[in-house]
Amino acid sequence: MGRAVRRAHSRGNSLAVIFKPTELNGAWIVEPERHVDDRGLFERLWCAHEFAEYGLPTNFVQCSRSRTRKRGTLRGMHWQSDPHAEDKLVRCTRGSIWDVIVDLRPDSPTRLEHVALELDAEQGRALLVPKGFAHGFQTLEDDVEVIYHMTEFYEPAAARGARWDDPAFAIRWPIPSPILNPRDASYPDFADVD
Repeated sequence: MGRAVRRAHSRGNSLAVIFKPTELNGAWIVEPERHVDDRGLFERLWCAHEFAEYGLPTNFVQCSRSRTRKRGTLRGMHWQSDPHAEDKLVRCTRGSIWDVIVDLRPDSPTRLEHVALELDAEQGRALLVPKGFAHGFQTLEDDVEVIYHMTEFYEPAAARGARWDDPAFAIRWPIPSPILNPRDASYPDFADVD
């Protein structure tokens, strides 16, 4: 995350969306610029003009929400295969999560590298997950809510997953022995995914 922070130019409003590139090309941390006063705060979470200014997706077609009851629950690592690959904008709207993405693109110089960061409702930042990346998160507290905006419709036949603790990913999860559902617990190593 050593590259410069970019602030998009807003149209008709002094607030903007702030874009921070990650070490993985195409993946961005998206932060709202906040206006705080005695009433509370106001912030812009997404703007098609500002995303387009950086060549980022603006055609989100579906939005989903997950609620997770228990701290330490892990959801991942998931993606959709071509031709249903999707960009995702992920934001934690209640509680906090350890959010992780892995670059799966075959020709990428950062293939199998990952970025991990905390997303929480208080800060309001999001992570833009590009096509060709696996995504997963672990809850850092009880009663967590996550919102996903996707550029493709969910297609069950295109749903893929790899083991959360695959040695090829070398992800250091903050809470050992996570709570997993049977599907996530049964995923193979990425090398064995069809």
